[in-house]
Amino acid sequence: MNHLAVLPILLPLLGAAASLFVEHRRIGTTVQRSVAWVAMLATLAASLALVMRAADGEILIYLLGDWPARLGIVLMVDRLSALMVLVTALLAVACLLHACSGWDRRAPHFHALFQFQLVGLNGAFLTGDVFNLFVFFEVLLIASYGLMLSGGRGVRMAAGMHYVAFNVAASTLFLIGLGLLYGLLGTLNMAELAVRIAALPAHDQSLAKAAVGILLAVFCGKAAVLPLYLWLPETYTRAPAAVAALFVVMTKVGIYAVLRVGSLLLGEPAGELAGYGWDWLLPAAVATLAMAALGVLAASRLRMLAAYLVLVSAATLLIAFGLRQPDTIGAGLYYLAHSTFVAAALFMIADFVRRARGDAGDFTELLAPLPARGLVAGLFLIAAMSVAGIPPLSGFIGKLALLQAVPDADVGWVWTVILVSSLMVIVGLTRAGSRVFWRTPAKELAAGHVTDPASATVHGPSRHASRPLETAAIILLLGYGIAMSLYAAPMIAYAQDAGAQLMVPGDYVGKLKATPPQRRAP
Repeated sequence: MNHLAVLPILLPLLGAAASLFVEHRRIGTTVQRSVAWVAMLATLAASLALVMRAADGEILIYLLGDWPARLGIVLMVDRLSALMVLVTALLAVACLLHACSGWDRRAPHFHALFQFQLVGLNGAFLTGDVFNLFVFFEVLLIASYGLMLSGGRGVRMAAGMHYVAFNVAASTLFLIGLGLLYGLLGTLNMAELAVRIAALPAHDQSLAKAAVGILLAVFCGKAAVLPLYLWLPETYTRAPAAVAALFVVMTKVGIYAVLRVGSLLLGEPAGELAGYGWDWLLPAAVATLAMAALGVLAASRLRMLAAYLVLVSAATLLIAFGLRQPDTIGAGLYYLAHSTFVAAALFMIADFVRRARGDAGDFTELLAPLPARGLVAGLFLIAAMSVAGIPPLSGFIGKLALLQAVPDADVGWVWTVILVSSLMVIVGLTRAGSRVFWRTPAKELAAGHVTDPASATVHGPSRHASRPLETAAIILLLGYGIAMSLYAAPMIAYAQDAGAQLMVPGDYVGKLKATPPQRRAP
């Protein structure tokens, strides 16, 4: 149990190394997948144990190498980081299940890259050091480049290169901000930074604001906040379905970083830097939400619609976190888990529709209803109801909890923005669903190509055979949302406790400073 904090990083790292050893074609796909699943299930078990350990409010400190925190690498686990690691693990199980339907055979080194991305994601959530946050960002990004570009050509390569160029530029800015912070404060440990920023002389405040401002800009770029969102729609639309589904949680890494760094470095003890940057965060979130809702209305492909729904969820989360109230943060964390699972399910559903029709998935040019559309239509309906916030599913519960937690002074504009955007999402999803699953153009009926709308099939390549593992992955993701509805009370209580814990950064700092290295006798 003393090493529990490092297991969500160590287990997928070992899984990635083992995957490299068994990926030769002569070994066989079954062995490769078996190795991947052993690592995946072990990571999931460690994530569950971490949540149970953090549920009572204990902050777990892990000093790698037994160096003091201000000098070495430190991992810190509280309710928030444990929740993020668990959400990532649950999402990854469904994505791996979907990939094992056959796509993993077409992507070189898929299982190793998949595990390396989990290393980066879990490390970013668990690290207590800003420099190692950068390191884990790079690990997950490099793995994502491989997953995005493997087996790709044409438009996917173009979108992938755009994605790579944006993130290389963001990483460069990240390093510049880290250099400024270290030169000014002499440390990059988050808790130590909080203490030193509070004691910073007045003549250094401007430089500190510049450094923190650069970091916030980078994190908002990772979260795809307007105007730094341009990389996301095409990247997520062109990526393979299992990869796009896993990428859903990557915007949450940027939001997590804003929340974590903002609460520690820009809390009340930070002196002149207290609240720095939050004044423009809320307007940026509102603008992003408006733009994303318009994108949902304008989308002509299901996967593009799903990509804009990722932006809708990111903007909604930034509004919840930007209000800086324990209850709004708690409601936002519940909504974060819900939106991650349902958006991933929509990417998988959209991929099935694209393959079934044998085209790019433009539902404005639909030839006929989908074959065997009953099950897929039902899954789409559940996902659409959930993401739009229609009762009794988890999307409704999350938005209701958020609206109830809004401070009285902000009720007017927050309720208006959330409800109007939800209405636009409902209209966009209804339009897409009716065209994909029910519409048959009159000209096709008149020409005799389709005689019975109820039994119509798609003209084109016969690639619509249902793959059981793909369907199981979609059902699993939607099942997460249904479970969140059934057990909403304890889950929201945990999320609100996480929000309350986050708003008391002194406990985080005090726990770290009270944990000395455990020197062992030779």
